[in-house]
Amino acid sequence: MPARSFPPLDLRSAIVVRIALAQLQVTSNKQQNIEGAVRAIAEAAKAGARLVTLPECFNCPYGTKYFGTYAEPIPGESTAALSRAAKENGVYVVGGSIPERAADKLYNTCTVFNPDGDLIATHRKIHLFDIDIPGKITFKESETLSPGDAPTMFKTDFGHVGVGICYDMRFPELAQLYAEQGCSLLLYPGAFNMTTGPAHWELLQRGRALDNQLFVATASPARNASADYQAWGHSSCVDPWGTVIATTDEQPGLVYADLDMSKVSEVRHNIPIREQKRHDLYRLVVP
Repeated sequence: MPARSFPPLDLRSAIVVRIALAQLQVTSNKQQNIEGAVRAIAEAAKAGARLVTLPECFNCPYGTKYFGTYAEPIPGESTAALSRAAKENGVYVVGGSIPERAADKLYNTCTVFNPDGDLIATHRKIHLFDIDIPGKITFKESETLSPGDAPTMFKTDFGHVGVGICYDMRFPELAQLYAEQGCSLLLYPGAFNMTTGPAHWELLQRGRALDNQLFVATASPARNASADYQAWGHSSCVDPWGTVIATTDEQPGLVYADLDMSKVSEVRHNIPIREQKRHDLYRLVVP
């Protein structure tokens, strides 16, 4: 099922919006994780953020052995808390991801709530993280999770936003699809590890932003020395020129980025690759 296409907003005039990336310390205590997310949303809203993004698997440790234990339906305990937090603080909440139980399947799922607390988008991770780097890391999400089957976008008054989860960022066609359908910001809650994080985390964000001339933001869990899976952290935001405009280290905290949405139109005007594509030779086809 193709993503919905939105008519483009006129971003030529300056629209500056503050977003917050919540790099949370995730533990084995689900209720504690949820409460930490709610506190972070409130803190970000007080600091002027209009959109808050949580990390991948914000309510549980990341790992195939945990997904089934912590999984819940949508709506459920975790998403109900996010809905309340969005409404109470008047912000968009991009709920990182949780293990979702639907019928007899498990998904890695991101929910999005508007400032009224309404669920406006649900993204199931499309590309499952199955890798084998000998001597460093082997991981297979497909052992427990099923893939999603649809891109996900949502509309705000400051632009259209595309959503991916972690490994989704490695697939440029998804980002191209979002750009072609009017997105000016892509959000990737993720949990890169200590092997792929240092090498590829920032590089992929800058590549997706530069290729598509839009903003890209990521939210990672903070590193937990006692966890089975060590997250790289370094939640970041990259502008349409490919410049990292906000980032952090591996510690818990909130990362703020002020997005001048007119930068999207400015960069696309200065380097008009969208008009220069050779559609007579190649084209992105949506099934």
